Amino acid sequence: MSRLRGGESVGVEDGPLVSHAVPIEPPTFASVVRSATSPRAVWCGPARSAVSDSSSVEPTIVTSERAAVLTASGSDRFATIRDSATELFQSLQADTPAIARPRLFGGFAFHDDHTPTGVWDGFPGGQFVLPRFQITWGEDTAWLTATAAESEPATVEQLLASGREWIQSLEPATETLPPGIRDTDRKPERTSWTNAVEAAVDRIHSQALRKVVLAQSLRATLERPLDSGATLARLRDAYPGCFEFLIDGTNDRQFLGATPERLVTVAGKTLTTGALAGTTSRGATPAEDEALADRLRESEKDNHEHDLVIDTIRQQLAPLTSSITTSDRRLRRLATVQHLETPVKATLTDDSHVLSMIEALHPTPAVGGLPPRPALSTIRSTEPFERGWYAAPIGWFDANGDGTFAVALRSAVSAIDVATLFAGVGIVGDSDAADEWDEVQLKYQPILDALE
Repeated sequence: MSRLRGGESVGVEDGPLVSHAVPIEPPTFASVVRSATSPRAVWCGPARSAVSDSSSVEPTIVTSERAAVLTASGSDRFATIRDSATELFQSLQADTPAIARPRLFGGFAFHDDHTPTGVWDGFPGGQFVLPRFQITWGEDTAWLTATAAESEPATVEQLLASGREWIQSLEPATETLPPGIRDTDRKPERTSWTNAVEAAVDRIHSQALRKVVLAQSLRATLERPLDSGATLARLRDAYPGCFEFLIDGTNDRQFLGATPERLVTVAGKTLTTGALAGTTSRGATPAEDEALADRLRESEKDNHEHDLVIDTIRQQLAPLTSSITTSDRRLRRLATVQHLETPVKATLTDDSHVLSMIEALHPTPAVGGLPPRPALSTIRSTEPFERGWYAAPIGWFDANGDGTFAVALRSAVSAIDVATLFAGVGIVGDSDAADEWDEVQLKYQPILDALE
């Protein structure tokens, strides 16, 4: 049969795929990441101790090599990947426990008209990899899943044997120093930023916009090449309540980060999402921390921004769900910032594919703005860089269309000894350019701390 390999335009006659899984002794996370062969993917959900709902616990997964790759571009990239994946999974024979089931890992570009050039060379409008090897950490054990085409010289059993040899040969990862930062370059610079924020506020006052999210980029030249395994391990230790991720592009590029924001999880007819909007810093003392939290809870500007996100999520999901429930607004505390957060759960009218939910939700007002079209146009004409996969959906899905995607925030795209960081803030009618500049610097800090 014909199977899409490498994207929407390539077919290869190579027969059905087969996946098997075996339990293995849990290897060291950083050692697996370091030794895995590109294209790698890494996915670490929030630690069990950091979530109140056990159903929200995500596995830790590292992948190596590829059995198939799907790519897409343009405004129909979500549907293209969904349809290609349906064809791929229909020919996949899987003999695995649920935790070790084969998944597709990848992400999408923020803008429909994304061009994979510059720092985003190797990251198309959408790309997902079905891995050759998938290592999944459970509570008590780990699993190795191998996937091969029936027509390949090496059978899936032989792949499992070689995969076990690889895992067993790994030495425990030795701790390495962060790469260090030699110098940085920001876009836009301070004056241009002030002008951009003031222009956006003027558009909001004229009612051309209700909100727009403007971002900055920071190019960091590193003292030494980046060790992605050690960097992700540092992020996991510092931000156990976040989603840590890594996706390999081409040309030695990788996109990694520790994002606090779940875009959506779909499991059967249950959908989980939420709003994360409104930010302040952490205090130097418990008293200062609580005072900052109180000001955030009482901030008219931050609560207005948060309300816009919640209202839009409900509107976007209403045609697709039979019920939507929002929990009480609460505070989400991370190492460097505090956010307003409202969890949302919904019941889908049918077993919808997670990519269909992403198409309905992206971009949320927390990363784009309102109304969507004028906000995206403002972002395109204002930001002096390409967002690429920043603030876009990144995650995994399986043969049933279930999966989890996060919003790719607190992130950087790197190429050996250069890392380009991205961070943004929501601009509303009473935004102050200086305050918003300071908030962006707070949001850079997770990645900067992992690099310095």
